[in-house]
Amino acid sequence: MNFAKYISVIAISMLKFMGGPLTGLTLNLNWIETAICSVIGMMITVVLVIYSGDFLQKLFRKDNPKKFTRMTRFGVKIRRKFGLIGIAFLTPILFTPPVGAALSVAFRYDKIKIILQMLTSAVVWALAQTLFFYFVKDLIFK
Repeated sequence: MNFAKYISVIAISMLKFMGGPLTGLTLNLNWIETAICSVIGMMITVVLVIYSGDFLQKLFRKDNPKKFTRMTRFGVKIRRKFGLIGIAFLTPILFTPPVGAALSVAFRYDKIKIILQMLTSAVVWALAQTLFFYFVKDLIFK
């Protein structure tokens, strides 16, 4: 086992989820190792953001709050239509793990529910993306 490869996939997945499966493929890990490391990376970020969310909000709170940006408006639309499930579902593919977790905390969802929804989403997307990239690799590089 090469822990440096695992740490690389975990570190990339902490910031951009799709980077995990691509990194695992590049480092010649098998698909299950890649998927597991991608899930671990996203969940480390989610837990860190959730449990430091109150502190971060106090730290970055301004007297004149910023107007809605395009991303925050999109987050509000997703929350209104689909709730936490929608945010968690889109976090690995559209939002990054820190942004998805921060949105969930900002909308005041229960921390345990956030973790469970994000974990479910991470597992589903890790399997889907990893298997897709490994399948495409086999088709292209025969």
